[in-house]
This record gives sequence, structure tokens and C-alpha cells, in this order.
Amino acid sequence: MAAQPDQGDSHVSTPINRIRWATQRVTGQSGSRKRRSITNRFHKRMSSNEKKRDSTGKESAPGSQSAEGEASEGSEDGADQGSKQRTIYFNTPLPDEAKDEHGHPLADFGRNKIRTAKYTPISFVPKNLWFQFHNIANIYFLFIIILSFFSIFGASNPGLSTVPLIVIIVATAIKDAIEDYRRTILDNELNNSPVRRLVNWHNVNMNEDTIDLWRRIKKGTSRGIRWIANRWKRYRGQKQEGGKGYAQRALDEPRTSTSGASGARRDSTYSTFSERPSFHSTRSQHGSEAIQMTPVPSPVPGKERRGEPSSRPTGRPDQGQEVGYGFPDGNVSLPPNPDPGSAAPMARAYGSVINPHKRAPGKASFEKDRWKSVEVGDFVRIFNDDQIPADVVVLSTSDPDGACYVETKNLDGETNLKVRQALHCGRKVKHARDCERTDFVIESEPPHANLYQYSGVVRWLQHDPKHPEGPGHEMAEPISTNNLLLRGCSLRNTKWVLGVVIFAGEETKIMLNSGITPSKRSRISRELNWNVIYNFIILFVMCLVTGIVQGVTWAQGNSSLDFFEFGSIGGKPSLDGFITFWTGLILFQNLVPISLYISLEIIKTAQAFFIYSDTFMYYDEIDYPCTPKSWNISDDVGQIEYIFSDKTGTLTQNVMEFKKCTIDGVPYGEAYTEAQAGMQKRQGIDVEVEGAKAKAQIALDRVRMLDESRKIHRNPYLHDDDVTFVAPDFVTDLAGYSGDAQKRANGHFMLALALCHTVISERTPGDPPKIEFKAQSPDEAALVATARDCGYTFLGRDDDELLVNCLGVQKRFQILNTLEFNSSRKRMSAIIRMPETNRIVLFCKGADSIIYSRLKTGEQPELRKSTADHLEMFAREGLRTLCIAERELGEEEYQTWRKEHDIAASAILDRDEKLEKVSDMIERDLTLIGGTAIEDRLQDGVPDTIALLGDAGIKLWVLTGDKVETAINIGFSCNLLSNDMDLILMRIEDDNPKTAKAEVEKHLASFGKTGSNEELKAAKKNHEPPPPTHAIVIDGDSLKLMLEDGLRQKFLLLCKHCRAVLCCRVSPAQKAAVVHMVKAGLDVMTLSIGDGANDVAMIQEADVGVGIAGEEGRQAVMSSDYAIGQFRFLQRLVLVHGRWSYRRVGETIANFFYKNIVWTIALFWYQLYNNCDGSYLFEYTYILLYNVIFTSLPIILQGITDQDVSDKVSLAVPQLYRRGIERKEWTQLKFWTYMLDGIYQSLICFYMTYLLFAPATAVTMNGLGIDDTQRMGVYVACAAVVTVNIYILLNTYRWDWLFLLIVAISILLVWFWTGVFSAFESAQLFYQAAPQVLGQLSFWATCLLTIIISLLPRFTAKAFQKLFMPRDVDIIREQIRMGKFDYLDENDADVSNTEGSSTTSSEISKPVHVGGDTRLADDERPIYPPSVAPTATTHNPRSHNGSDGTDYTRHRLSLEPPTRQSYDRPRPSYDRMRSSMDRTRPSFEASRDFTSAALLTRLESSHCHSPTRRTEDITSNLR
Repeated sequence: MAAQPDQGDSHVSTPINRIRWATQRVTGQSGSRKRRSITNRFHKRMSSNEKKRDSTGKESAPGSQSAEGEASEGSEDGADQGSKQRTIYFNTPLPDEAKDEHGHPLADFGRNKIRTAKYTPISFVPKNLWFQFHNIANIYFLFIIILSFFSIFGASNPGLSTVPLIVIIVATAIKDAIEDYRRTILDNELNNSPVRRLVNWHNVNMNEDTIDLWRRIKKGTSRGIRWIANRWKRYRGQKQEGGKGYAQRALDEPRTSTSGASGARRDSTYSTFSERPSFHSTRSQHGSEAIQMTPVPSPVPGKERRGEPSSRPTGRPDQGQEVGYGFPDGNVSLPPNPDPGSAAPMARAYGSVINPHKRAPGKASFEKDRWKSVEVGDFVRIFNDDQIPADVVVLSTSDPDGACYVETKNLDGETNLKVRQALHCGRKVKHARDCERTDFVIESEPPHANLYQYSGVVRWLQHDPKHPEGPGHEMAEPISTNNLLLRGCSLRNTKWVLGVVIFAGEETKIMLNSGITPSKRSRISRELNWNVIYNFIILFVMCLVTGIVQGVTWAQGNSSLDFFEFGSIGGKPSLDGFITFWTGLILFQNLVPISLYISLEIIKTAQAFFIYSDTFMYYDEIDYPCTPKSWNISDDVGQIEYIFSDKTGTLTQNVMEFKKCTIDGVPYGEAYTEAQAGMQKRQGIDVEVEGAKAKAQIALDRVRMLDESRKIHRNPYLHDDDVTFVAPDFVTDLAGYSGDAQKRANGHFMLALALCHTVISERTPGDPPKIEFKAQSPDEAALVATARDCGYTFLGRDDDELLVNCLGVQKRFQILNTLEFNSSRKRMSAIIRMPETNRIVLFCKGADSIIYSRLKTGEQPELRKSTADHLEMFAREGLRTLCIAERELGEEEYQTWRKEHDIAASAILDRDEKLEKVSDMIERDLTLIGGTAIEDRLQDGVPDTIALLGDAGIKLWVLTGDKVETAINIGFSCNLLSNDMDLILMRIEDDNPKTAKAEVEKHLASFGKTGSNEELKAAKKNHEPPPPTHAIVIDGDSLKLMLEDGLRQKFLLLCKHCRAVLCCRVSPAQKAAVVHMVKAGLDVMTLSIGDGANDVAMIQEADVGVGIAGEEGRQAVMSSDYAIGQFRFLQRLVLVHGRWSYRRVGETIANFFYKNIVWTIALFWYQLYNNCDGSYLFEYTYILLYNVIFTSLPIILQGITDQDVSDKVSLAVPQLYRRGIERKEWTQLKFWTYMLDGIYQSLICFYMTYLLFAPATAVTMNGLGIDDTQRMGVYVACAAVVTVNIYILLNTYRWDWLFLLIVAISILLVWFWTGVFSAFESAQLFYQAAPQVLGQLSFWATCLLTIIISLLPRFTAKAFQKLFMPRDVDIIREQIRMGKFDYLDENDADVSNTEGSSTTSSEISKPVHVGGDTRLADDERPIYPPSVAPTATTHNPRSHNGSDGTDYTRHRLSLEPPTRQSYDRPRPSYDRMRSSMDRTRPSFEASRDFTSAALLTRLESSHCHSPTRRTEDITSNLR
């Protein structure tokens, strides 16, 4: 009979008192020594200025912190070398050595206020001008302006000459202000976020906050600007009503948890409501009900939530009552001993930091304050869903066990919940008055950037209640990351937390990992300075020539100057030449094109707008387009050679879907995964047809499974949309179709999944009700959710019991112990007392190699073999597998083991190692139950995007904090790795640089390299992608060694020869160090992409940083240059917009230099015939309008709209991008070619006119001559303008109507202006120049000939190049005209939008909804290793799944089904995979050491012992 769903309040599980492995890190070989050293140093009060080894062994990369490994903190101290530890005092007077002569604290801990923006209102003008005048051209034009104000140099209008520079400076400043404004707004919102801080209490660690004059000025300025901004918003708000539009939503919005104005506690949308009473359920030790715990609305005993009846079981002791074990404070409680006759082991007396004899003033209270007011040493209270304002040590929580749950998505990109524990000595600190009565000291290590390491100790005097007047004895409790809440995390599923601040502001770990917001300039902009310097040299030569000629001319005498000039300006030839030099500098100033910079700003702004407006990069799920945040580096996106990507949340969705399993030798589950489709595609199978067949079959099986399942049990918690495990044969076997043995095996398997976990359940009442699971890893939630869908529903926890609905019957299972997962154990276990039989059963799940090594020797040989075959087949489909096993324990055996476990759990020194030893004792002699396979789904289009980027010649490196096996698995799924690659796994176990050097040199030798400087120089010039034969996988510990000076170059060259590089277990700073190594070492353009705060350092270090603005935190987006919604949009950003922008900018700059050379050098030729006196050949308005109207619009439009090929062709032929990688669109050769072309054309433009007038035949029909300077200048100017515009037209690929119209208008304008301006007498000498000159046939003939002769070399060279030396783009353009790409027009224009192209079963099997995107670094995931985890006995040098690099293994016979009834039914997914594997070439696996199905069957149970062997007594060792 089906159990009715509970009515009333939604049930929420409550965590039990257990060891939380998930928050503890794996240690290196020197980890134990290091922790003992730190703890002993704390206990012995040793000096705190010991030398600490730098975590990377090298200097930090620019813009990043020291690159310590996330997984290597066991062997790292993490602190900066020479830093002092800090001591924080609470209600304890500072000792004399901690005070200065005035009695103030010596330590200066800094404020909690942070600023990620580059500018402040006061610093904007000077700082922005400082940055802008790093541009050498701006300095030059400022100097020219200063010169022009001296009339001696002959400048005609000094005021007018300042306008171009002012316009450029102002326009650039406005752009920079807009870019930085959003960062400033977010900073202010964050700094002013509300927090409950203890006030009316003296923090002895901080000086009184005295505001000096400078801070008053800054505050006043900020208030004024805020007032103006608020008034402006209010004014706009009156005009505009309604919600935000498309553009506003594209910007980063502030986090909800920090922007709430209400001080009241907010209910979480998915927070758990603990049925356990809060601390109010225990009798107050102080007996004062007047103490308000503001504002904690925790329910008192008996009070129900929202007026609904409680569903809490009755007849059980009050959970809030703690049982003391012989200690005065009764602070330690242990689980009840099931054997009354056996005594519980002696527990440790933790004591309390509250001094019961200290009088509290009673004035302190928790009041609402701002984040920026928080200081080191403050008490803070944090409520559910609030962000953590600083790095806080947890003293107490609303949970009686002292547990709290945090979400770290802003810190590491993960959205899973992580458990943190309150200090034992602080769990009684719950009220404000309790805080006043505390008396303790925290000795802490100095700030460092390692997110996963912290060492500290709290010290206090514990007074004996029997002798209150006694001196008390010193006590100490260590503090680790398990007790630390980091700034940027969010509190979840916990009503409140009370803690003390140890790091604030810039010293918090998230800020130390962020780095300074860099000011990025594009590569072309940096190289442009050299071209400007070359022009300066040319300019200097020209000015020097004019000065010398003028001086020599005046010095000669006996010339017409003596009769027509009234003396020189200088009075003597040398001074005349000196003055003429500076006059020439003003005359030829356009040689350095100031209009180029403002034009580039316009072009790049337009490019950014087009990127933002590209609807094919619009992510409609979150209403987010591709948002450029740095407008001036779009051309860099077209030169990217290396892309560095995070994995979790960037390549993957981190949505785990249970797909398949094997139970008692029978495989179940239908799925068609992305990895399987990729493997079939490599085999030449039509994936579209095969995928359609598979999906159709899965859809039918899904309907059949649901119908059969409801016949067995009307599961109220089964929701069709949530089912991902499609296996109708499993349901029929569960009903007994294949006999009672298989029925019992299937039920027992699902029961094991429902019991062996650490998830939290949350039930939503309704009809039908819905129950969801929140776990520290999404894969564990997927396992429990699948058990729920199959009728074994985990309902929640009640004290130490699990409530499970087993096919309609609700049962209670007592949890005796939970041995949680960590990356060294690769397994987790739950020891359960079964309700019917009172048996004690240990359920264990873990990596297949780990579980197989712990199976009972000599048992289940056939089951081992068949299960191993199935697991390998699952892994070949890209599924991540694990094994399930069990062991029945005797009562006496368990009680003996439990004593050892309790002693280990209460140890302070080496607690992790002792717990691991004790756990290892019990997790042996296991019995295999089965295995599971889960798919970690990639984001839509990731494999296609990676393949497309690879075809473009871009190398992709994955830098992730996840473990090695996970990264390899994802690498195969997303086409980054292939079965034909040799995997070079670099894992230096002994942490020895010599070993690392030998390893690198060994692999370099296989490529015939030594790592020399000559090889590095050659590598810098070689931009060809390496062949897809090798890939490197390296962990954080080994990477730390490789980043040292002696190995960096060798390691870089080794990576250069590998197609893919996966860096695993790396810290944020290590990511930045790797990016810097490649960027600086190979002199290449780099792009980093990530979605979490742990990616900020590498995003800022790379030339281009891209943040993914998904559902996660926005730290990466805030620090990025471009923000996109999905990884697949990267291909369009890079291959389309990046390539276009780079080609456009390169062509624009070259044409700018060319057109200014034509104009300026023509003036110089004229000076040679005028004694270089500095006079103008052209009418002055020509000079002003040449760069403004006559030639600017075509070249700007060229930079904005020119396209060599369309976006569809750019994606269809990604190889076109390689020209950007090789940087061939802007080279010094191209610069000098255009310069020489300009010099040649200036010669033609001037001398064609000169030769016309040289014979002195310039007499018109009316007898008037037109051979004066002004009229001759019309000849030269008009020919030059027309030539330049047609030249730009020749260099433009796309001739649309708009561009042709702009070119025509620009040409006609020079004639139009000549006619209009010369029509007025105010033109003086230029009056009537238009009819006089334009009316001459010689003008038109000369102009036509000048244009033809000038452009003929360029036209001839282009024709020759396209006919006889065509580039790739020329060939593609010819094919376009031939119609070979017409098929692209028939498809959707969004070639990059590959959504839906992945032929997986995900469209049919919806993802398991576990209450949000739960994320976790894989080292902390409770089991979900891939099929193969390299161990001491198994190592896989080529493949991720037990393959030898082929698609075939030698043990196909093991896949033959045994003769059993259930196998007679069709299994499409099983048969499809089997036939796929049978078609491939023979294997040479026997010659290699692989972890495959065959090897697993041969794997001895090396960690098991004989049943008669006695358990080793390690009590003495543990103590």
C-alpha cells in the first residue's frame, strides 16, 4: 500500500553530526609535516616571522598573486615570504608590544572598503590624462600646440589648432568614464550592502576612525556626484516608466543579496527549514531573558512555522538537549552507544571562550551597518541568503551541531553547498551579551591568496566552575578552512551565523585573487607607437632639411632676397635655420596623424556596438547579449592564438544526469550521449540518422518505463519531466520479471543509493508533492534523485535517522557513521543500522579501481568481470562511472572500530590522516552490488565550437580546479582530446624539481627537442598548430614546479608541441601564471574565458578576457573585456567579429598613414622650390578640411563596415582566421609599403602640376595667369584628394551603395568647397579660384592623368597578386562568386548557433532538478570519478576510459550476455554501443598498462584482508 505524502509543512532534512570530508583538502607528501609545524608553532607561541616558501617557487605573474596550487597547499605555506602572523584580541587588553608610544595598536589591518574601478571622481581627470598621454602622438600634438602659440613660428591660427587634440582627449575620456562607471556603481552597492555588526562595543584591534582632510574631500566629492546622479535618475524616472529594456538588462546587475534595503531577515526561495529547535530550545546558562538576540527570529520549542502543524515525529528526546560527558561545560556530545554495556570513549573538553565571571555592560547590540564599516576583530551576524562581508571565523550557528552551509559561486564558480563548522569553543556565543563576555585571542597566519588553506588557533583561559577564583588554564583550538567563511560566499540553508572578522577589504582571499583591474591596450595600438616614432624620424629629417636650406639660402647673399625681403626673422642664418626647423614642425605636423586616433576610437566604438547588437550571440534564457566592456581591443580578438578556458560552468553545464547502471551483472539504461556521437562521427557513421533513431527509441522506452513504474507503485514523488534514467527493463525486473534474485538486487541497489549520501532534502507540498535534493555535488543529488524516481525516496533526516519511502513503505534507517568523500579516498561510506533485522551494513560507493581493490578476495569473479565490462562501455560513451558495494558488520566489530573512530575524530593534530586510517580499516572485504553512469552535460555547441576553433589554428588549454580524471573525461567529450592522442600525464609525486626536470626533458626528447633558447626563438616564429598526436595533463603540484625559472621554458616548449593542455587542480593565481607564461614566453595573443571569481586573475592577465554571464556570480563578467551568455558564442566573437575587426583596423591604419604622407610630402616638395621658407602650397582651409571631410569618412566607413567575406563564410571556413594568428594584416612591411606608395603618389601629384607650370605657359583665355601658389595648390589638392579616396576604394573589399556614395561625396566635396569658398571676397587671394582653375581643360587633363599614374602601381600589384599569388581569402571569394557557398544562404544565418545539434538523449531525458545549479570542485565531490582513476597499480598513459587510443578492446567476449531471461529483451543502447565497438580496429592494449574491464577483473583486492584477520589496533598511534 502506497504511503500517503506528508501533509502540511515542507519537510527539510537536518544534517547529523558527522565528519565532513568534502570540505577538507588532499595533502601532499609533506602535508603532515607542514601542518604539524604550524600547529606546534601556534602551541609553542613561536616567533611568527619564519621564512615561508613561496607557493610557486617563482615571482608572481604580473597582475596576479603567487601561483599556489589549489591542491598543493599541503606542501605550501601559502603566505608571503617574510610576512608576520597577525594576532587579534577580543575583550582582552592589548599587550605592550602590540601598542605604539601613544597606546594605539601597531597593527594596521585596513578597511573593508574595496574598489575595483580604475578611477575615482577626484582621480579621474589626472589619472585619465596620465594614461592618455602615454600615447606618444598626444604628447607630440601637445608640443605642437605649445609651439603654435609663439607667433615667431608662423602659425596662422593657434587656437584652432588645439581643437583636434581637445576633441580626442574629451572623446576618449568620455569613453573611459562610461566603461568605468559601472564598476564604480557596483563597488558602491557592494560597499554599502547591509550587515549586522556588533556596536557599542570596543574593538581593541582598531584605532578610532579619524577622518582626515583628504578623506573629507573625497567623501564630499562622492556625495556631490551621487546627489547629481540621483537627481538625474529621478528626472529620467519621471520620463520613463516600466521595466528595464534589452540594453539595460545586458549590463551587470547588482546581486540581490547585497542590495536589499530591508534589515529584516529574508526567506530564501529554496532555503531549508530545519525542524530542529534553535538554541532557544536549550535553557540559557545565564538565565537572562532580557538579552535580545537581535534580530534572530528562530522559532522557540513548540512554535510551528507559518501556523502549520509540525510533521516532526513525536516520542523522541528533545534534539536541543545535549548530554555532557564529564566536563563542566557539557559542550561535547557523542552519538548514543547502541551497546549499553560498552563505555563511550573519552571525549575532548573543548571549553568555551565565554568567561562566566566577566561582567558584561549590556550595551552592545547587533545593528544594521554597511560592509565598508566592518573591521578586523568585529563580531558580525549573517543571515540566510546574505553574502559574507569579509573573511569570518564561525563562532556559532543556528544549527545545534554548529554546521552552516555556504554557496561559493562568487568565489570559485561553483553553486553547490559546502559545509562549514563553528568552533567548539564558540558555540555558546549566541547573544550580543555573550560577545561582551568573551575573552580570547586569535593567532592567524598572514593574508594569502590560497582559497583552500587557512591555519590559525584560538586561545583563551578556561576557568574551573568549582574554583572560579582560580587562575584558569590555557586552552587552544585550531582553526582551519572548515571554520572559515570567505568574503563573496553566500549563506544558505542556515538561519544565522555569528562570527568574528579576521581579514577585511583588500586582504580577503577573493580580493587577493582578483588582482588590479588592468588598463588594456590592443597590440596594434602598442605597435603603433613605433610607427609614429618612424614618422617622427621622417618628420625630423624633413624639418632638418628645411632648416638647413633656409639658413644656407640667407647665408649666400647676392640674391633676390636681399632686394625683396626686409631682413630675416632671426637676423642671422643660423638662427633663421633654427626657427625654420620649428616652423617646419608645425607645417608638416599632419605627418603624425592625430585624426587617426579619434577615427580609431569611432571605429572601435562602432565595432563594439555591432558586437553588442549581434542577435546570434544573444542568450535569450537570461536576456543577455554579447556585451563589450573594453571597446578598444576588438582587433586583438582577431589575433588570438591561445585560448585558456575554465571547465566547470564554462565548458560544462554542471548538470548531472543519471543515464545507466549495472546491477548484479545486468546493464540498464538507454542514452545517446555527446561523446558517443563524437566517437561514431570519427568512425564515419551518420550521426544525424543514428541520433534520430536513438532518440525515437528512447522516447518510446521512456513512456513504457513510466507506465510500468506506476503499475508497481504509485510514487507520489515521481515527476515525468525529472526522469533521466530511462530503463523499462529495470522496472520490469523490479517487478520480478527476471526472478526474485534480480528483483531483490534492483531494490537493494536503489536502497543503497538512497542511503549512502550526504544530501539535504526539501519537500514542496502539493498534489502531487515534489521533493528535491541539495548536495555538495550535483552528481550525488542525481544518484539520490534517480533512487527517488525508481520508488526509493529519501524524505529527510531526523536526528541520526534517514527517512526513506521504499515502494510506498516509509522506513527509518539509523546512521551510525558517515565517512565522506575526499580526493585521496575516492570513495564515501555510510554505516547504517537496518530497521527490520537490526543488522549493521556499510554501503560504499567510489571509483571502480578503488572499490575493486577492496572487494573480498576470491568472491564474485563472474560479477566482477561483467560489471567491469559494463563500466568500461559506459565510460566509452563519455559517462562518469562509480561502483556500489556493501559489507555487513558484526556488532562487536563495529563497536571496536567506533572507539578508534571517535578518538581519531577528536584529535587536533593530523586529524585527517587519522580519520583516513580508521576509515580504511572498515572499508574492506566489500561485496560488489553494481555500478552507475552519469553524464556531466556539456553546454550546447561546445564540441563544435572547440572543433571550429581548432580548425582556425587556435590552441585551447583547459585550466581548472577539478581533478585530473574529470578534466580528461570532459576533454574527450568536448573533442579536445581524441582516442588517437598520447596523453602525457605529468604528476611529480616527490615534489622534487630534479624529478620534474627529468620528466620534462624525457618528454622533450621524444619530440627531438632540448628546450634551448634557439628552439624558443623558432617556436615564437612558428604559429602552425601542432599535430593531434599528443596532449598534456598536469596537476597543480607539478605545475608549481614547472613554473619555476629553471623549468618554465622547457615546459613551455613541451606544451607548444602538444595539441591540447589540461592543467588540473590549479589555483586562480596559477591560472594567471600559466597565461603569463604563454603570453610572454611565446609572444602570442591570448584569450581567457571563465564564469567564476576564480577565473578573474587569468581573465585580467590575458590580452582578451571573456566572462560567461550565466546563472552564476558576476565577478568574472565584471572583470572581463567581453561578456557572453554561452561558450558557443565565443566562435562567432572570435572568428567573425574578431577577424573582421583586426583586418579592418589593420587596413585603416595603413591607409591613414598613406593619405597623410601623400598630403604632407607634397608640401615638402613645394618647399624645395621656395627656399623652405615655411609657406603653404594649399589654401589653409584645405589643410583643415583634408583630415576632417575630404578623406576621413571613407576610411572610417572602411574600418566599420568592410567585409572580405560574410559571417557565414567566416564560420564555414575558419582557416581564414590563421592570417590573424600570424599577424599578417598589420606588419611593418605593410606599413612601409603604404608609406612608399604615399611618397610615390605625392611625387606624381606635385610634379604633374609642376611640370605643367614649369614652361611658364599658364596663361588663360582672358590673359590672366593661374600660376600663383593658391591656384597651383588647387591642381595638387584636388588630384591628391581624388587619388586618396579611390586608393581607399581599391583597398576595400566590400563595395556597397553606402560606401560608394560616401567616396563619391568626399571627392565631390573638394570641388564643391573650392567653388563655394572662392566665391566670397573674404577668401582674399583665393577669390574666384574655382572658375579660374576648374574652367581650364589643363586642370581636368592633369587631374585625370595624375590619378591614373598614381594608382597604376597599386592596381597592377593587386591584380598580379590575386591572379598569380592568391591568398586564401581571394580563393574563397572566387568560390563564393562561383556559388560554392550558396548552401549557406539556405540555412539559418547563425552558423555558430549549434543549439540542438548535439544528438544526445538530453532533449528527451530532462535534467534532474535538484534545487538549483549545484556546483563543486571535483576534489570535493562525494564520488563521481570516471571509470578509470590512475592508482599505484593502474596507470593510463593514453586514454581516459581504459582504451588504448583505439575504439576497440581485447575483451569483447566479456560482453557476450549470460543466459538469463532479462537479456532476451532488446537493449538498444547496449547493443548500439556494442556494435559500435566491434567495428573498430584490433587493439594493442596487451602491450600497455591500462585500467580496462579486463584489468579490473584481474585486480587483486590489495586493500582487503582475510575475514579471520584481526583488525590492527592503532589506538596508540591515533593518540
